Order: sequence, then structure tokens, then C-alpha cells
Amino acid sequence: MRSRFAVMSVALLVTGMVAACADGTGDSAERTEPGPVTGAVWVANEGADSLSVVDAATDAVVSTLEGIQSPHNVQLGSDGDIAYAVSGSTNRVVAIDTATYAVHAFADTGPGPAHVIEAPNGKVYVTNAADGTVSVYQAAALTPVTTIDLGGMPHGLRAAADGSVIVVANTMAGRLDLIDPATDALRGSVPVGTEPLQVAVTADGKYAYSSVSEPPTVVKVDLATQKVVGSTDVPSPPVQLYLTPDEGLVVSANQGTAEAPGRTVSVIDTEAMTPRGTVDAGSGPHGVVIDDSATRAWVTNTFDDTVSAIDLDELSVPATIAVGHEPNGISYSPRPPAADAPVTTTLNLPAPEHQSAHGHGH
Repeated sequence: MRSRFAVMSVALLVTGMVAACADGTGDSAERTEPGPVTGAVWVANEGADSLSVVDAATDAVVSTLEGIQSPHNVQLGSDGDIAYAVSGSTNRVVAIDTATYAVHAFADTGPGPAHVIEAPNGKVYVTNAADGTVSVYQAAALTPVTTIDLGGMPHGLRAAADGSVIVVANTMAGRLDLIDPATDALRGSVPVGTEPLQVAVTADGKYAYSSVSEPPTVVKVDLATQKVVGSTDVPSPPVQLYLTPDEGLVVSANQGTAEAPGRTVSVIDTEAMTPRGTVDAGSGPHGVVIDDSATRAWVTNTFDDTVSAIDLDELSVPATIAVGHEPNGISYSPRPPAADAPVTTTLNLPAPEHQSAHGHGH
């Protein structure tokens, strides 16, 4: 039986599998009435060699960026002016200017790059799923800094907003690896269960939430004691998780497998670790991101080439957005899409053999 990893185009020499990934507010009455949702949502279309840019105000694709091969993950930087994307088939990370859609920088990664983040310390971290490492660069310029050897198959990762920790979902090792951003050294690991693919981390670095594939579960981890302190079942094997800004809810995209696709997004109370509700999405919910007001979530549906826009108050889907083939990673910024941008842009990326000056850091 093919696993859900088979939708990802990055070939990984780990147990013969192809890796796939795989990112909670209180009651709505407790929140200030939000204004209109604005900003931009970027989507990595792994099977289409493209990125889609969605206007969050209209839930419409306004631009498609072509020419980045097998992009599994895309993440917007802290200011929203740079989008980072990993190219699985060329083993590199690319920084894109979100105002001009020009390539700002690029660099080699290790084999099988899976996820990328810009951390509060001004560095960019890329998990290399095929060799058990994390590549570290200076933000935006992508100047190589170092390589962290974790072993296993590191996949999803996120940083605490206070800069205290970076948490990596080490999929084949069944654990979360904790990186100290001050030293870029491993400072601990927490076993969590089968095939964790992505994490969500509280701003103060106290807790992480992780997807677990078998049985399909979301677990809560105390990062100080390095122990699992809570869990809740979800309908299908989950992939990405994302916390609402007040950290009262964590939203889980429950992808399932290619043979038995999931169609649900779980909204989980982080204190009680109990389901608040479930939303029907498309086929194979994979990536998830939430706007700054916790009004809207967007979820990539890997098996039907769409993004579901989810109203977090009503737990409904007011819009379904057609994007490229096999959408996976997704990221949000309050900065609106580039004004007057072309509908289609081809990224100016040299062929891989021409990028020797941008070597992988060790």
C-alpha cells in the first residue's frame, strides 16, 4: 500500500518511502470583533513546479510564480517582504522578493529539503529529510552558516516567537528534536509516536503540538520536562498544525493517505486537548495557516488541487480556491499581494549546476 508520503516528489532513501509532510482561539464571544481579512497567502504547488499567491481579502489567486521545481514548502519572512521556498528536485532554497517577484538569493541545501523557516534570530533553517540534517543560513541573503546533524528524517519545523527554541518533527525517528537557536546545537529530543510531520510551538517556547500518524493523533509536549502531557484523536493521519494567535486553539490538517484520503480539519482546545469542532475540507488536507485576527484559516488539499478558506468562527468553508497540482506548504502575511503584479511570472533561477558559488554550509 502506498502511504500518504507518495504525493511528495522528493525522493528519500529512507525505508523506500517518499516523504510527505506535511502548519486555536478561545470562544468567539471573548474576542474583539475582527475587521476584514487582508494580506497574502502563498501556496507551494509541488506537482506543478509553481507558487500561487492568493489575495486573502478576496480568496482569489492573483499571481502564479513558475520555475521553481518541486516546491514542497513556502514560508514568508517576519516582515512579509521575502518568501522562502525549498526546491526538492534541485536541493536548494530560494528567497523571493514579494514586491517584485524577483529572486533575491538562493543556496544549496542538503538532499531532500522539506521545510524552511525564518527564525527570530535572523537565520533561516531548512530541514534536509534525506540526510538527517538542518541547513542554517543568514536570513534573506541565504549565506550558509552551519549544518546541524540530527539523524533520522527531519521534516517540519517551527520556532518559538521569543527565540528560545526551534522544534523539528523528526519523522522516521518518531521524535521532536529541540535546537538551541543561540548555539545551533541539539539540546534534547522528545519521543512522540509514529511519523510526526509538523509542529506548532507556543510563543514562549513552553509547549509544542505535534501531528502523529498512527494512531491519528495530535499530542501536546511540555518542552521544559520534555514529555508528552496531552493528546487527542483526529479522524485521519494529520500533517500540519497551526496555533491561533492567542494559542487557545490548534488547527490540524488531517490528510490521510492516497488510498484513504482524509477530508477534515480539526479545531482543538489546547488547554483541555479536546476537539472544539471539525470542518469538512477538500481531499487530503495538508498545510494550514491562520491570519493574525484568527478569523480565517487556509488549508491546502493535496489530492484535489485546492485551498479551503475556513471561517474559524462558523467552522465553515466560505471559499474553495483552485491552485496548482499537489499543493502542500502554505504561509500567510498581513502584507497584501504585490500591486499590479503579472498574473504569471517565471522566476529567474539558474540551472543547479550554475550555483556552485552558493555552497551548502557545514
